[in-house]
Amino acid sequence: GSHMEEPSDLEELEQFAKTFKQRRIKLGFTQGDVGLAMGKLYGNDFSQTTISRFEALNLSFKNMAKLKPLLEKWLNDAENLSSDSSLSSPSALNSPGIEGLSERRKKRTSIETNIRVALEKSFLENQKPTSEEITMIADQLNMEKEVIRVWFCNRRQKEKRINPPSS
Repeated sequence: GSHMEEPSDLEELEQFAKTFKQRRIKLGFTQGDVGLAMGKLYGNDFSQTTISRFEALNLSFKNMAKLKPLLEKWLNDAENLSSDSSLSSPSALNSPGIEGLSERRKKRTSIETNIRVALEKSFLENQKPTSEEITMIADQLNMEKEVIRVWFCNRRQKEKRINPPSS
């Protein structure tokens, strides 16, 4: 925008500071979170003190006026993020990569249910297939032989834990 814009008057600032505080709390951010998020998003790091002074209207009018558009932008971003994503957690905002996601989705070779069922069936018939048998199973299921081998291996381990050999 042009620099000719009216400076927002004090009343508007006070109103905004109130709203800002309420929405920040509703979104679950601390003042410190906001300061950090601002730094990550817009390159202006603010301290918790600054944010708390803003909310308490303890800054000079000039500073408040300077902060307001940034905080407004942050609020919009924060609210969009929390409504768009099922993650209404602040971490979506203040982590560059969304770490929370990758935690849950460590890529293990996931085996589809129907395949797992087939493997379980072969396992019940034979807990220690020879490598030819593994190859056959792998071909039938269109899986890597290695994956099958490892699966049987793990499955036997698991069996041992469930039913320790009674020797």
